[in-house]
Amino acid sequence: MRAPPELRGGFVPRLTALVAGLFLCALGIILFLESELGLPPWDVLHQGLAEQLGVSFGAANLIVSGAVLALAWALRAYIGLGTLLNASLIGSFVLALAASDAIATLSDESLAARIGLLPPALACFGVGSAFYIAASMGAGPRDSLMLVASRRLGLRIGTARTAVELVALGLGFALGGKAGIGTLVFALGIGPAVELSFWLLERTPLAAPAVASPT
Repeated sequence: MRAPPELRGGFVPRLTALVAGLFLCALGIILFLESELGLPPWDVLHQGLAEQLGVSFGAANLIVSGAVLALAWALRAYIGLGTLLNASLIGSFVLALAASDAIATLSDESLAARIGLLPPALACFGVGSAFYIAASMGAGPRDSLMLVASRRLGLRIGTARTAVELVALGLGFALGGKAGIGTLVFALGIGPAVELSFWLLERTPLAAPAVASPT
C-alpha cells in the first residue's frame, strides 16, 4: 500500500476518528514506556540529542519535532488540524493515562508480562495511526515524513515507516541514546502494524468509496 485510505463522512465523524486515533497512539506509547524494555526510536533520538546539547528531554523533543515538520513541509506534506492536535493531544493523553493506578502498576509486573505489553502496544499504534491519518486532516511530523517518503520514493507505507524509524534509531544511538529490545520491536514492527491497519480499514464501510479497494 502506497497511500492511506480516507474516512467517509463530514467534519464531526472524521474529527472523532482523529481524536480516538490519537488516544490509541498515546495508549501505545504508555504501554511501551511501562514495559521498561527500551524507548521507541524517536525517543532514543530525543535522549541522545538532549545529552549532546545539554537540554531537557522535552526540549529535544520539540527541536526534533520542529525540524521534522519543517522537512515534511518542505517536501510538500499536508499540514492541517490533525498535525496540531497530534502535537497537543498525544502528550495530554499520555499524562492522563500515566496518572491511572492500573497503568502505573504495569511496570511492576514480571518480565514475561511486560514483554506481553509489546504486541498490544504495536496494535494500538497501528490502529490509532490508521484512524487519525485516514481522517485526512493532516498528520503529525513523523507520520508526515512517512507519507512523503512513501509517495516520493515509491515505497510501501510500511517500508517507509520502518526506514524512518531505523534512521531515527541510528541517529539517536550515535548521539548516545539508550536502546533496548522494546526499541527494536517498535522500529521493526510499527511499519507493518500501520500498513496492516490501513489495509483493514480500507476494507470496512468506514472508508470513503473513492479510495476503497476495488476488491
